[in-house]
Amino acid sequence: MSIHAPGELSDHLPLKPLDLGILVVLSRGAEYGYRIVKELAEPEAGGIRLSPSNLYTVLDRMERAGLVADEGRRIQEDRPPRRFFGITPVGRAVLEAELARVRAVLRAAGSADA
Repeated sequence: MSIHAPGELSDHLPLKPLDLGILVVLSRGAEYGYRIVKELAEPEAGGIRLSPSNLYTVLDRMERAGLVADEGRRIQEDRPPRRFFGITPVGRAVLEAELARVRAVLRAAGSADA
């Protein structure tokens, strides 16, 4: 897994909408795949429809990029163990940089209307 130094955050920008959504979900705490899919499908999260199997392909790519980490399997109540993912410090820095970039675009778009 390659970990990017903070000076290389721009290598990840702009984020794909799906990657941005996943980082936003994981910024609130580690989650397992099905829960990530459910949160992404919420209208306020962009209403992204994704199958859990496709999600794991994206999570694996994001893990190789150093944005998320597999936090292992956890048992919840009497359910089978679930594989949890969390945001890494690099992922959090990339998320903050992307949000700043999007805010600047929105400000520019707003000033274009004036």
